[in-house]
Amino acid sequence: MRSSTEPRCYYAPLLRPDHRSAWFSIAAFWWLILGAAVLSAAERPNIVFILADDLGYGELGCYGQEKIKTPHIDRLAAEGLKFTQHYTGAPVCAPARCVLLTGQHLAHAEIRGNRDSGNGRVFPGQWPISDEIVTIAEAFKQADYATGAFGKWGLGPSNTTGSPIKQGFDRYYGYNCQRNAHSYFPYFLDANEREQKINAGLIAGHQRKPEGQVNADDYRLENYAPDMILAEALKFIDKHNKRPFFLYLPFVEPHVAMQPPQEWIDRYPRQWDDEKGPYRGQNGYLPHPRPRAAYAAMISDLDEHVGAVVEKLREHGLTDNTLIVFTSDNGTTHGGRDPGFHIGGVDAKFFQSTADLRGYKGSVYEGGIRVPCVVKWPGHVAPGSVTDAATYFPDWFPTLCNLVGAPLPDQQLDGIDLAGVLQGKAPPPREELMIWDFHNYGGLVAIRDGKWKAVRRNLLKQPSAWELYDIEADRRESRDLATDHPEVIARLEAAYLKTRTPEPDFPVPFYDQASDESKGTEGTEGTEGT
Repeated sequence: MRSSTEPRCYYAPLLRPDHRSAWFSIAAFWWLILGAAVLSAAERPNIVFILADDLGYGELGCYGQEKIKTPHIDRLAAEGLKFTQHYTGAPVCAPARCVLLTGQHLAHAEIRGNRDSGNGRVFPGQWPISDEIVTIAEAFKQADYATGAFGKWGLGPSNTTGSPIKQGFDRYYGYNCQRNAHSYFPYFLDANEREQKINAGLIAGHQRKPEGQVNADDYRLENYAPDMILAEALKFIDKHNKRPFFLYLPFVEPHVAMQPPQEWIDRYPRQWDDEKGPYRGQNGYLPHPRPRAAYAAMISDLDEHVGAVVEKLREHGLTDNTLIVFTSDNGTTHGGRDPGFHIGGVDAKFFQSTADLRGYKGSVYEGGIRVPCVVKWPGHVAPGSVTDAATYFPDWFPTLCNLVGAPLPDQQLDGIDLAGVLQGKAPPPREELMIWDFHNYGGLVAIRDGKWKAVRRNLLKQPSAWELYDIEADRRESRDLATDHPEVIARLEAAYLKTRTPEPDFPVPFYDQASDESKGTEGTEGTEGT
């Protein structure tokens, strides 16, 4: 872990620092000696990791959704394991992806909020991860896996160290910049490190129609980006079906703007929107004549893409030797200026998108960070199984690497191995608390340890008092117990400050100095099992 004052080099060539090159060489050597002896190519599972964008905890049929059709994902749950307490790494896009791909929670991660790279382009890409950090894709490559990513990246433009091609992926196709992903009919997508034109023009993702008829076709062009991303992902499976592969699918749906295929919109009742009326773009993103139907259509279209991936695996006889993870990067989108809609025209209350959890995207309450998660792995994960183990994104790095025999890097990893959980066992004890140290939305922090969850808000200005919830008894976070248990708050805060590393690119002055000072004192350690 670099120090809090050491600069990073982002706009760098492909050359690696000596220490990381040495780690790769040593890791590859020992993997060839030890790992290959344990797992043959035929035994090593393919890994397909599907990440939805802004999909709420309650927006799938297998999580209680009654209006939106999601048969393919529901089938994954029926044939595998459903997590009831799985958490993202952050409540918005870029830091969630950073936590997932680097295995570090937000008190250690390099990216702790959404921030543009500032490279002066129309779609600049987000703040890049550094050359020093090792991603899960790089670890998989050391185990001789083919690696591909298709969807939304958000961790650095092509001309920086954060490019997916510089971070372990053999093939990348999709939206490098999250802002470009605000439109489903963009002018271009990124193919490896080149821009590939896909439409003759551009439907800008933010427009308004204060008056007059709203027509969905006014916001469509020839090529629908999610279909093109899916097609490239299926080609990747075709190409690598004879060797182990890691396929990362950060699909863009159902993140607004709402521009789904008309055929899916037509499958949902017109009366949903007859009573609500059109959305005119007043809360950002694009207008739509049937916003409720359109939002349901986006999730159903996402579900259909999941089904296409599963079918492609079946076509190549890979079903039994492929571990599939499906989850979301954060909760459903939050409210806006017009209280009748959420951002982009979403009606989260109509769909009960959070399943009555508190908060939405951008919040560290449960509705912002608790996400659906299902895992299918025939012969290893019992069909129809359910776990209430508290798990989250940092856990996937050690879990997947250990399952395939990929070497773990010499860097801070904050997760636990979920192999036992996949088999119906209790998780191992955590050495690190579950932590969300989030730089956007005024600065937020959440800490979970066993049944306890502590929350503090407004860290970038005047910090609020700590809140404390018993998540096991009160998943809706309706009863603040901080005044009843000040000793729990003191213990969690001390442990958090002792492990926290200040990140100069995402400063939180209120805690940065306290974090440095706590390194020189003996904080209270020890965590309750989760």
